Amino acid sequence: MYSWRELVELYKLSLQQPPSNLEPRFNICPTDTIDVIVEHEGNRTLVPMRWGLVPFWWNKRLKDIGLATFNARAESADTKPFFREAFKTRRCLIPASGYYEWQSTPGGKQPYHYTRRDGRPITIAGLWDEWRNPETGERLRSCTMLITEPNKMAAQIHDRMPAILEADSFAPWLSGEAGKELLVPAAEDRLQMVPVSKRVNSSRADASDATLIEPVDLAA
Repeated sequence: MYSWRELVELYKLSLQQPPSNLEPRFNICPTDTIDVIVEHEGNRTLVPMRWGLVPFWWNKRLKDIGLATFNARAESADTKPFFREAFKTRRCLIPASGYYEWQSTPGGKQPYHYTRRDGRPITIAGLWDEWRNPETGERLRSCTMLITEPNKMAAQIHDRMPAILEADSFAPWLSGEAGKELLVPAAEDRLQMVPVSKRVNSSRADASDATLIEPVDLAA
């Protein structure tokens, strides 16, 4: 789990923002609230957002949007109606200490936990938007993560992977100076993965349970 100090140093967060009390979570699901880094007038801040983008023009109920907007394909995010406006003007960075992917096996879906080899937070390229609920008038900030083709290691488990950015890409991504050319598979030596408990497969698993990311012996 990353600390507030790590985030400030890695993302050059504004010192005007008060420190956040970051609670470790090991099982985050779509529609949960996650940490997102946005930039405004040169200042980067950490903002809580709903994981699952709701575009500003959505005029139906929140529950009608479904779960399909928690990620966006890198190849088409700039043209898909749900994401194209955010791609132009509302970029973000999504920090994560790790992420899961699942492999289909005869015994059911086996989760794997991915982390960086250097122990630093993973930074996923994202998009965000702000929507006004027509029923309540409340405003909701939400986000999506961009996914791309897998590198060789990730392809062993899944046919996609998050678009992971390195520190030198943060500024051009957030400003819009750079685009889809940054959304490429991670270098082969960047990540590592281990099989973990199938308890992760349930959204009801205790998010504070650190044993969810402990490696398991598949042979057993």
